[in-house]
Amino acid sequence: MRIVPFSYIARNLWVRRVTTLLTAGGMGLVVYVFATVLMMSEGIRATLVATGQPDNVMVLRKGAGAEINSGITRGQASVIESLQGIAVDGSGRRLISKEPVVLNTLPKRASGKPSNVTVRGTSATGMALRPQVQLFAGRMFRPGTSEIVTGKAVARGFAGAGLGETMRFAGRDWKVVGVFDAGRSGFDSEVWGDSEQMMQAFRRQAYSSVVFKLTNPATFEQVRQALEDDPRLTLEAKRETIFYAEQSEALATFIRLLGLALSIIFSIGAVVGAMITMFAAVASRIGEIGTLRALGFRRTAVLSAFMSESLLLSFVGGVMGLGAAALMQTVNISTVNFQTFSELAFQFTLTPRIAMQSISFALAMGFVGGFIPAWRAARMKIVDCLRQA
Repeated sequence: MRIVPFSYIARNLWVRRVTTLLTAGGMGLVVYVFATVLMMSEGIRATLVATGQPDNVMVLRKGAGAEINSGITRGQASVIESLQGIAVDGSGRRLISKEPVVLNTLPKRASGKPSNVTVRGTSATGMALRPQVQLFAGRMFRPGTSEIVTGKAVARGFAGAGLGETMRFAGRDWKVVGVFDAGRSGFDSEVWGDSEQMMQAFRRQAYSSVVFKLTNPATFEQVRQALEDDPRLTLEAKRETIFYAEQSEALATFIRLLGLALSIIFSIGAVVGAMITMFAAVASRIGEIGTLRALGFRRTAVLSAFMSESLLLSFVGGVMGLGAAALMQTVNISTVNFQTFSELAFQFTLTPRIAMQSISFALAMGFVGGFIPAWRAARMKIVDCLRQA
C-alpha cells in the first residue's frame, strides 16, 4: 500500500498555520491543566516521602493517623528506648527522639491571615536522625530555653519566623535563632524547639511520637513485632518513609481526581475544536483527496494521512502545554494537608512519567477529534471529489 508522504501532512498544517496554532493552543491549555495537576500531586508526594529516612522507625499510638492525634506516655517512651536494635552514635548514646507535635495558628507574613503550622519538640538527636535537615542561617536552639529554629518555608511565609525575630505562641515569646533547609521535605514547613520546653508550654503530659534509628534496617519486622506484642504498650511502629507516604495519600489523591475531572471537561472543548479544524481541512481539500485517490492511494492511505495530521496537530499542542507546565517547577506553593491540617509547602514536580502521560493525553484528544473527519475523507468517491473540486 502506498503511503502519503509525511512532508505533505506537515505542509498542510503549515499552510493553515493560524488555524493550526489556535487549535494546538486549545489542546495545549488542556494539557497544561492536566500536567500541572499531576505535577502538584507528585510534588506533594515527593515532599512527604523525602521527609522520611529508610532506616528510621516512627512509633505512634495505635489507630492514630497522624502525630497530632497520637499520645505516648513517658513510661511507654522509656520502654521503647530499651528495645534491641536501636542504633547508637559515636558517644554510645541511643539515636532515639521523643517528640511532642502540636498545631499552632500563626499569621502569614504577606496577608496577616492565620494558618496552621506544625510545631515540633525535638533535640540534637532528633536533628541527627534527619540528615536532610541542615542549618543554613543562625544556630541550633539551646536545650532548656525558649529558642526555636524554623524551616525555610515557615521563615519565608510567616510573620516573626525569620532569623532574629520573635514568635509568640503557647503563652510565651520564642526567639528564632536559626533557619534550616530540609531539602524540600515536609520539615521545611515546621517550627522546632526543645522537647521539654514545648511539653511545658503546651501543657502536654505525653509525647506525640517516638522516632529511632535502626542498627540494621532489615531487622524492622522483629523490632515492630516486639514493640506491638508488649502488653504494656498500645502502640504501632512504621518505617518513617511509609508513614510520610501515607500522609500524602489523601491530599494527592484528591488533587489528582479533581484535576482529572477538570481535564476531561476541558478536553471535550479541545476535541470539538480539533474536529472542526479537521472537518474544515477535509472540506477545503476535496480536490486533493480526489487527486490522491486517482493517483492510486487507497482509502486507508487517505485515512492514515488525515489521522496523522490530527495526531501531529495534537502533538504540537501537547508539547506546548507540557512546556508551559514545566515552567511551574520554579513556583513555590503551599496548601493544607488533609491528614495533618497543617500547611505544607511544596514545589511542582515534573517526571518522565508525567511527561509521557501528558503527551499521550494530547494524542488521545487528537485521535478522537480527527477520526470522524478522516473517516469521511477516506470514504469519499473519486468522481465526487473531482466533481466538487
